[in-house]
Amino acid sequence: MQFGIFSVGDVTPDPTTGRTPTEGERIRAVMRIAEKAEEVGLDVFATGEHHNPPFVPSSPTTMLGYLAGRTERLVMSTATTLITTNDPVKIAEDFAMLQHLAGGRADLMLGRGNTGPVYPWFGQDIRQGIPLAVENYALLHRLWREDVVDWEGRFRTPLQGFTSTPRPLDGVPPFVWHGSIRSPEIAEQAAYYGDGFFANNIFWPKEHFQRLIGLYRRRYEHYGHGRADQAIVGLGGQVFMRRNSQDAVREFRPYFDNAPVYGGGPSLEDFSRETPLTVGSPEQVIERTLEFREYFGDYQRQLFLVDHAGLPLKTVLEQLDLLGEEVVPVLRREFAARRPAGVPDGPPGHEERRRALAKDGAGDATGKDTDGADKEGAK
Repeated sequence: MQFGIFSVGDVTPDPTTGRTPTEGERIRAVMRIAEKAEEVGLDVFATGEHHNPPFVPSSPTTMLGYLAGRTERLVMSTATTLITTNDPVKIAEDFAMLQHLAGGRADLMLGRGNTGPVYPWFGQDIRQGIPLAVENYALLHRLWREDVVDWEGRFRTPLQGFTSTPRPLDGVPPFVWHGSIRSPEIAEQAAYYGDGFFANNIFWPKEHFQRLIGLYRRRYEHYGHGRADQAIVGLGGQVFMRRNSQDAVREFRPYFDNAPVYGGGPSLEDFSRETPLTVGSPEQVIERTLEFREYFGDYQRQLFLVDHAGLPLKTVLEQLDLLGEEVVPVLRREFAARRPAGVPDGPPGHEERRRALAKDGAGDATGKDTDGADKEGAK
C-alpha cells in the first residue's frame, strides 16, 4: 500500500503569530515538505492545482519536475489536475514530459475542481462540467495511446493527424486517478476505463464516500477489469499529531478555527467526529486510519493533508517525522496482514504496466480495447 501526503498550497496567515508567508516562501516550503516525505519513507507527494488566491500551485508539473530532480523514490502526483479547464493536449504533453524526467515515477489525479470562476477564466462553462470531463478524458486517453490522432468534439478545435510529444515513457501512459467528492458520473468514468478512483475523504461523512466507492467497485467489475475488491481505490485524510492527544488538540485548535476552508463552521470536536480529520496521538491516527478499511474495503493509496491552515514549516516537518517513524510503519504491517490474496497492495507502477502492455500487445495496460473505450467515453 502506498502512503503519502498532498498539499493544497494555501497561503494562510498563522493565527498564532499573525504572519502570512510570501508566495515564494510558501512554494519553497511545499518543496521542502515533499523532500521530507521521501526522507521519512513515504511513497507519494501530490500537489493540488489552483488559479486563485490564496493558493499558489498553478503549475503542478513545474513543481513536480523540480522535485523529480531532487528525489529518487517518491512518486510525483497531483491532488487534482483540472480536466475541465485544461486542454487535454497540454495535459498529455506535460505529464508525458514529467514521466521522462521522473523515470516513470509519475501519475495524476483528474478532477473538475471546486472553484466556479475558474471555468470562465479558461473559456469554459461550469454548467458543462461533467460533459467536459467525459469528453476531455476520452481525448486524453487516445493521445497517450495513439501515435496519430484524428478527433472532433464539442469543446475544442478538431485535431487532424496530431501527435502529442513526447510520447509516454516506454509507450506506457501515466496511471490515472479520477478524483471526486460528489459525482457518480466520475466514479462511472473511472470504472469504465479501469482507472483508479480517489475519494478525497476529508470533508464529508463516511456514508457519502461509501456510496461513491461502492458504485465504482461494482462498475469496475461490470466492465471486466477484475473483481470489485480488486478495484484501485485511493483515499484522502487529514491529521495533526502530538505524542499527547491533549497537546495536539490545544495546538491545532487556533489553526482549525481560522482555516479558510472550515473555520467558523462546526467545532473541532464535531468536525473530527463527522469527518476523517484526526487530531491526537500517533496511536489515534493509526486506529482511525485502519477504520477506513472497514468502511471502504481494501484500498491502495492513502494521502494525508498535513500542511494547511497556516501551520509553520517546522511544525509540518515534525508531523512528517511522526508519520514516517510511528504511524506509517504500523499501518503498512496492519494493512498487509489484513489484505486478502488477489487484492492489489498498491496501484500498478510504471514497470508493472510496461510488462502488462508488452504481454497484451494491443490495447492498453488494462487489456481493454482502446478504440471501444474511446468511442463509449466520447458519448
